[in-house]
Amino acid sequence: MVGKNTTICLLLLLFVSTIKAENSKDTIPNRITKLWSDSTVWQLSDSIKHMPKLHLHQTEKAINVVGGIDTTYIEPQKYNFTVMLQNTNNFEMYALSSRENYHLTLAPEPTVRIGPYAGWRWLFLGYTLDIKHPFFNGSKQKRKEFDVSLYSAKIGIDLYYRKTGKDFKIRSLSLGKKIETHPMEGMEFDGVETTVKGFNIYYIFNHRRFSYPAAFSQSTIQRKSAGSPLIGIGYTKHTLRIDWPEFYQLVYKYLKMEGRYEDIKKSLEREELRYTNFTVSGGYAYHYVFARNWLLAGSAMLGFAYKHNRGKIVEENSSKHRIISDNIDFDGIVRFGMVWNNMKWYAGTSIIMHAFNYHRNGFSTTNLFGNMNIYVGMNFGKRGKRKKI
Repeated sequence: MVGKNTTICLLLLLFVSTIKAENSKDTIPNRITKLWSDSTVWQLSDSIKHMPKLHLHQTEKAINVVGGIDTTYIEPQKYNFTVMLQNTNNFEMYALSSRENYHLTLAPEPTVRIGPYAGWRWLFLGYTLDIKHPFFNGSKQKRKEFDVSLYSAKIGIDLYYRKTGKDFKIRSLSLGKKIETHPMEGMEFDGVETTVKGFNIYYIFNHRRFSYPAAFSQSTIQRKSAGSPLIGIGYTKHTLRIDWPEFYQLVYKYLKMEGRYEDIKKSLEREELRYTNFTVSGGYAYHYVFARNWLLAGSAMLGFAYKHNRGKIVEENSSKHRIISDNIDFDGIVRFGMVWNNMKWYAGTSIIMHAFNYHRNGFSTTNLFGNMNIYVGMNFGKRGKRKKI
């Protein structure tokens, strides 16, 4: 627990220091002074008027840069405070496959939360209530979800912790061509428990003209369409527990199976899968400004993942071929968003989805989880005008 808290604190300190560094940058020559109002205004000293055309052209290029960003593409935030009402919908899905070509898809009901948020500059806090189960206490609801995404001009961080209680449902099932499995689709199955915890951190190359905060934290406005390559690293720990005796008891009860459950009961046992995931990822993000104050955003990152299995390792898996085939996989993160923002008022929606794959000895899993947010809010408390130098 100490290690986990230390990691989170270090990531938050890195994010805060990045924000402060970005706010403190000034790439404009000292002879040029800044005035802040509803639009950015620049004043030139008399000596600059007589500069050669080449130097004047270079100065005009610098005029559009504030704090390391090109203001013809990105309009900085002009307010100190914000309030927002947000609806958050969390979802999760596990797809399991066996060497016998059996397929099982499990997913709990999505959680629906709503609540207020308030923020000061980069600090943003809020609380949401599960409106589906508002009166559930800890003994009845074992589900725990913590998803935070932090965005700055250069760096983004995703932190997540998810512990799913015994509330899964069977979404699809395949046990062979001759077995009709529709009677079990939608059936509750409380023999599954999962835990996922980890982080992603990534770097935005074209941070002068591309703004992730414009799409996902509403702290800037993207005025012109732009894109950027992305590169990042990630660390995740996964735990999956499945009660196969309970599952096959349901199978023999509701499906037309040959034989009796008692005949195979002794050969079944509960299974626990634990692995650690190290990822190096790359991708691309693009913001499309299709009308004034409107933004459509999308990004995708594909990760090259090494997975360390904490279970028993048999001798045959020690070969180089087994290490590569069983421990290397591909993971992914996608983001979509649409926002309307006129600096005073804003509204929009965003989706973030994570995908993890695992396979070993003929058994494979695909885990998808993420959230969709719908929000509306307003900014207030205009930042003071800066004094002339």
